[in-house]
Amino acid sequence: MLTALITGASGGIGKAFAEELAARSVNLVLVSRSEQKLNQLAKQLREQYQIQVDIIAKDLTDAGAAKVLYDTTQAKGLTIDLLINNAGFGDYGDFAERDGERQVKMVQLNILALVDITHTFLPEMRQRRSGSIINVSSLSAFQPIPYLSVYAASKAFILNFSQALWAENRSYGVRVLVVCPGPVETNFFTEANMPPALAGKTNKISTSQEVVQESLKALEKGESIVVVGGFSTHAITKLSPLVPRRILLNMLERQFRE
Repeated sequence: MLTALITGASGGIGKAFAEELAARSVNLVLVSRSEQKLNQLAKQLREQYQIQVDIIAKDLTDAGAAKVLYDTTQAKGLTIDLLINNAGFGDYGDFAERDGERQVKMVQLNILALVDITHTFLPEMRQRRSGSIINVSSLSAFQPIPYLSVYAASKAFILNFSQALWAENRSYGVRVLVVCPGPVETNFFTEANMPPALAGKTNKISTSQEVVQESLKALEKGESIVVVGGFSTHAITKLSPLVPRRILLNMLERQFRE
């Protein structure tokens, strides 16, 4: 049986990945800060699908977190066939007025932890000439977003990093996919302190299950990227590069201003 390691697995898209993969008889390693939520999910999935589910309660912004994940899986004799880097968060507001430590933590989790974990597990996939990596980015990766400046920039990094890895590793039999969902029915808006009026402006909100289904389909096809959402979501990815940057930024600043 295959084994998947999922970060940010205690809720939202990460939990939906865990539930879908469990239904496909994939063993799981679930990673999150919340040990209680992980234990509850692991118990549910073991009982429902009779699969092996291990948990690692870890703050991925801690130094050496990737090594802890690797050492733990090695100690359990696990081979990670699918790595899903889903952990991340956003923060809404004027950058100069937001908490500086939170901005740095966002970079540490959204970028540094993802890079470190990927670099830790990728070499063995290349040696085996098999394995897959899914990195969860966002629609925000396609343009700078005032008042979500660090979050959007971090997702742009994930987009470019992942597509570069797709090109580097396809000859080794390793698939790399970056997932760029539009708005999703998760607690992102609440955790990012988004004003309700702004959160309510979105036209099409996908479910976490839709994101997972589209992602796994794209991975099976060997795609490098999948955009999940309605017509407007896909239009943004095509139109943003064509709009003069000054005009685009002025439009986005007005759109996202509280």
